[in-house]
Amino acid sequence: MTLGNAELYRLKSDARRGLLENDLILQRFFECYGAQLSVEDGKVLSQLLALDDNDLMDLLIGRKDLVAGHEGEMSSDSFRQVLQRLREK
Repeated sequence: MTLGNAELYRLKSDARRGLLENDLILQRFFECYGAQLSVEDGKVLSQLLALDDNDLMDLLIGRKDLVAGHEGEMSSDSFRQVLQRLREK
């Protein structure tokens, strides 16, 4: 099941970050995958967007694969799939 327009809009709004690099990566992601995001993808994105900008950047550029304190949710297959798509160039 794909995300509804309201959920997608909320995620896009939450994706506006303090670091321009995060903004650019997230904007590209939504342009490529926004229409096909599942409800599970939305949950993963919500978890990612709740991180502070520097931790999010570390994940997006591959400097880290996990953030301390969030290892449990970041070890799921759905998390790894969303993160892999976010890291695509």
